[in-house]
Amino acid sequence: MNKNTVPKRAIDWAAFEPKHLDDALALSRQAQWPHRLEDWSLILSLSRGLVAVDAGSGRLVGTVMTTPYGEDAATINMVIVDEGWRGQGLGRRLMDEAMALADGRPLRLVATSDGLPLYEKLGFREVGTVLQHQGEAGPVPPVEAEEVAAAGTGELAAIVALDREAFGADRRLLLERIAGPGSFTLLRRNGAPVGFAALRDFGRGQVVGPVVAPDADGAKALIGPLVAAHPGKFLRVDTTADTGLAPWLADCGLRPVGGGIAMRRSAPAAAAASPVPVSTFALASQALG
Repeated sequence: MNKNTVPKRAIDWAAFEPKHLDDALALSRQAQWPHRLEDWSLILSLSRGLVAVDAGSGRLVGTVMTTPYGEDAATINMVIVDEGWRGQGLGRRLMDEAMALADGRPLRLVATSDGLPLYEKLGFREVGTVLQHQGEAGPVPPVEAEEVAAAGTGELAAIVALDREAFGADRRLLLERIAGPGSFTLLRRNGAPVGFAALRDFGRGQVVGPVVAPDADGAKALIGPLVAAHPGKFLRVDTTADTGLAPWLADCGLRPVGGGIAMRRSAPAAAAASPVPVSTFALASQALG
């Protein structure tokens, strides 16, 4: 046998269950991802997933999850292959399983450059660039004054509606899971809610996202107070290149540290016209969109 030839090894497949979380966390640490056990648990609570187990050793060597948002969309995420199993087609098998779990929903994911060729073969197409900004929060450059305040307990419905308009699918369950005291900030214009930002614990510190607003000024008005309220604390924002927020985020102390390629499979349905169009200026996470 050629010394460079790796023999095929048997895989056992199992539904991703809470009992697999510790091993999945170890796999993500091997890949140098920042996720905590709580971050994995949140995604699992919203998703259906599979694990690949080495049939010989019983060791977990691959993970994947599909997170559905109603019938309108799903994200594929947490695609990890153990470094000792790479180059053997396991990534393709994980993706095939994840796509089957989506039950025909239009799909979204954030790809690395290494994964791009596989995803293109599977019918995904590039739709944008995700820019990851993080670091210790610094002074915030002045932003235009806006009416921004913590969301009240009865305002989740307005937040869900704004998010659906921007994202194109119903993410009520996600927003309910991350809701808590002080977790949402609302932007109002003429007394009406037109944008929001979420803040939650994630990885090394906290993540700001999703952020939905009618324009970049509104997004800055939402993000700015959150950065200013956490001087010296580790914050992360995943934005996209088309928002134009990247230079401003860097001025806030959140430096660019990479990102990914936003991809979709199946064209999104045309959005209905809205009196106050809004867009997503920061993702909930690269896994959840």
